[in-house]
Amino acid sequence: MSATPAFAQTPLPTVTVGAGLQTSAVIDSPDDGDTTTQFLIPSARLYVNGTVTEQIKFMFNTEYKPATSEIGVLDAVAQISFKPQFNIWMGRFLPPSDRSNLYGNYYSNHWAVYTDGLQDGYPFAYVGRDNGVMYWGQFSKLKVAAGAFDGKTTTGNTDVLGAFRAQVDLWDPEDGYYLNGTYYGAKDLLAVGVAAQVQDGNSAWNADFLLEKKLASAGVVSIESQYHQYNELGGYDPLYLESDGAYILGAYLFPQTVGIGKFQVLGKYAKANFSEGATEDYNQKTTEIDLNYLIKEFNARVMIFFKDTNFSAIKRDFMQFGVGLQVQM
Repeated sequence: MSATPAFAQTPLPTVTVGAGLQTSAVIDSPDDGDTTTQFLIPSARLYVNGTVTEQIKFMFNTEYKPATSEIGVLDAVAQISFKPQFNIWMGRFLPPSDRSNLYGNYYSNHWAVYTDGLQDGYPFAYVGRDNGVMYWGQFSKLKVAAGAFDGKTTTGNTDVLGAFRAQVDLWDPEDGYYLNGTYYGAKDLLAVGVAAQVQDGNSAWNADFLLEKKLASAGVVSIESQYHQYNELGGYDPLYLESDGAYILGAYLFPQTVGIGKFQVLGKYAKANFSEGATEDYNQKTTEIDLNYLIKEFNARVMIFFKDTNFSAIKRDFMQFGVGLQVQM
């Protein structure tokens, strides 16, 4: 009996393929302007992940941009993992930054993420991602990360951008580098994190907090908060050198199953201050209220949202009401 050829004994790399879609209907009502209704595709993604060896993996994801009808490279990263305490990533990925960036719009607890003038105002090359290299490690309930990123594609400045983050989980630990905005009761979480980015003497930093507790058979309560400060690095308004502010978010997931899902109510309030700009200083206040129907958590959920945005000067107030649908596989 002949021996099996050596190449036939070599296991093939494992590859997983997935997709995500967010679509919405939005009524936009500005002060002193006409009310409009739009049917939008905020995001559509393809996910490819694979294992080369036990220690080497890769991730390649794409993002559809409706404004240009183009598909761009979201993530393209080689991941080397010797053990939980020592991981190296190189390519394009989410750099060390605030919790909001590390959970992204598909794993946030609310719909209108990244619209409050604060959340993830760090500079980026593409959809929160930067090109560079990073170390991250998990030491039980402590997680740390530090990286160096290409400045030209991120801010236009050729100096290297440094990014850092540390997080402590006081209750259940969060495994892995990426985070969630909620675990829908799968974890009892009390997490505190700080992050900072620096480039050419300019800086941005934040502190973030998430508490989530399953109340036995009485549902799940979540409280999330972040403080941000941008000093000539990042921020939402390029005409202003400095901005700062905070938000607080609270949510309650009802325990009863209604039909094929569960209901969740959510409220968020944020205030962002903009200074050192082309004209007078101003602030932005954002209030969001959501009624969410969770069919399969992040893989199938319907989110009815109301958002009221007010400015003290410069910009025009507006309100939005809409329905968003998210599906992933």
